Amino acid sequence: MLTMTFSRHPAFLPRAAMLSPILLAMLAACGGSDDDAVPPNQPLALTIAHINDHHSNLDAFKDQVMNIGGVDTQVELGGFARVTNAFKAYAGRDDVLKLHAGDANTGTLYYTLFKGKADAELMNTVCFDAMAVGNHEFDDGDGQLKSFIDALRAGACKTPVIAANIHPQVGTPLAPKAADDYLKPYTIKTIKGVPVGIVGITVKGKTQNSSSPLPTTAFDDEAVAAQRSIDQLKAQGVKHIVLLTHQGYDADKALAAKLTDVDAIIGGDSHTLLGDFGALGSGYASSGAYPTQAVNKDGKPVCIGQAWEYSKAIGELRVSFNDQGEVTACAGQASLLIGDSFKRKNADGAWVAVDAATQQQIATAVAANKSLKMLAADAAAASVLKGYSGQVDEMKKLPIGTASDALCLVRTPGESTNRSAGVAGCENAHQLARGSDAAQVVAAAFLNASLRADIAIQNAGGVRVPIKAGTITMGDAFTVLPFTNVLVELPLTGAQVAAVLEDAVSNYLDAGQSTGGGHPYAAGLRWRLDMSKAKGQRFTQIEVKDRKTGNWSAIDPARSYIVATNDFIAKGQDGYASFKPIYDSGNYVNNYLLYTQTFVDYIRTKGTVGRPAAGDYSHQAVVTKEGKALP
Repeated sequence: MLTMTFSRHPAFLPRAAMLSPILLAMLAACGGSDDDAVPPNQPLALTIAHINDHHSNLDAFKDQVMNIGGVDTQVELGGFARVTNAFKAYAGRDDVLKLHAGDANTGTLYYTLFKGKADAELMNTVCFDAMAVGNHEFDDGDGQLKSFIDALRAGACKTPVIAANIHPQVGTPLAPKAADDYLKPYTIKTIKGVPVGIVGITVKGKTQNSSSPLPTTAFDDEAVAAQRSIDQLKAQGVKHIVLLTHQGYDADKALAAKLTDVDAIIGGDSHTLLGDFGALGSGYASSGAYPTQAVNKDGKPVCIGQAWEYSKAIGELRVSFNDQGEVTACAGQASLLIGDSFKRKNADGAWVAVDAATQQQIATAVAANKSLKMLAADAAAASVLKGYSGQVDEMKKLPIGTASDALCLVRTPGESTNRSAGVAGCENAHQLARGSDAAQVVAAAFLNASLRADIAIQNAGGVRVPIKAGTITMGDAFTVLPFTNVLVELPLTGAQVAAVLEDAVSNYLDAGQSTGGGHPYAAGLRWRLDMSKAKGQRFTQIEVKDRKTGNWSAIDPARSYIVATNDFIAKGQDGYASFKPIYDSGNYVNNYLLYTQTFVDYIRTKGTVGRPAAGDYSHQAVVTKEGKALP
């Protein structure tokens, strides 16, 4: 846990006077309020409990390995019913905000089958005070987002869904009668008689390029929209401002410096684990401190928090304000949520349930570790989930093959957070040059499904979870590839292929439009990548593998190659700009194969899949943007 205390800034001026009844009425009209009283100036101790990016992961993750009490231990991690129980610990307190920083949808069969209804009903067992719109909330368009919000509103919670920089056109699903029918720029929650403004911000470029909002739905610059809403709240006398963002950890830090009068940022999108989790093992790598300290444009402190992903963790940010509304200290902790059932290896190396004495020792070690919370699943939430899980379980059970190795999940080789944490064999996968085994196998499935293609390319962010060694089920396949993309084939010259690769990496390294989700992986294509170089110089020694002979040769800039890929990036999304003019011209073949089905068919055909041979990995060598050569 980190505690930060701040002295008053000498240039501080009070933000605004007390709320008047007239201004309070204006406030309710613009953003919504839950209190009619005129609050006095007073110190405030605010607790923000938050999650982000649960991505329809409603079930717990079984058999996750972490070091507890100095011994590797298998635990059950997360699950939304456990998240609900974690939030219920705040029941009866009047100093708590409960926030969700977006991407509730897309990622498992719960979304495939129920299109957000299951997520909304489980979220209503928490009753969040606000939710930001994530980019994946737009995966199936504005109409689907409307249906999800309708489901959130169907219960007693009526969670405000906020987005200051999204403007649906009146007459479209999200704005049937008025622009703010479904999305408000901010909401206001009264904490101990003091109004706290919560402003929603959604990543602009990534949502437009990586999801499917209507062309008529406009997106503002994140900083411009945030400052506009902050100024509106200030004018109404609101002195305490929290941004609820879905744009990524690095973007949150950068945004803080551009804004006046922001006090805290609760974020999502980058699936960032913040805090000290080193004792749990190398698989639980942190990307920074919790809370992270930044400074706003006024030179005043901003406290930043994020709570990893997939219903695995909850963040608790505690912010102290003086009677002038200034932040004087912030502290807190992100905690992983685990059950009370444990396994350890016996003398034969097999995982077995621990005895009662060991169980007590583990429970004692967990209680002493602030990065862990041992909780049962909330009974009411578990009952809600059971209404959906039967259908999901039946589909999940169908076996389709076997993985001989763990297929680790990585976006960008060298990234700070291990997206495969807890999967045996993936402890250091994010720090290896080879990158994502899972994305490599998906690309291989594309190439196998296309009779014409010379090479196949898949974006890292389209592959959602790692695959543990052992049986692969239909449920695994639809969790790895949860979207509704189809396989297409485009003709590209060798020079255009190189340009596609450069575009994809530049999209996040130079343009900041993604958190590495556009990073390329390929089958039948390999390269050396130096991310410390400028665009156009990052990819070298690009080679193509002949499908008939298996021989590798340097790519020919003038030769035409057939590239198999998913239709999402073929349209130029996720930074794949050099694909777009080819696709827009109609010069492509649509195979009308659901990309998940190509993955299922590939595994069924092979029976057993493993990691590619070293020479078949698309990344043959990688230098990070900091200049570090990865092993």
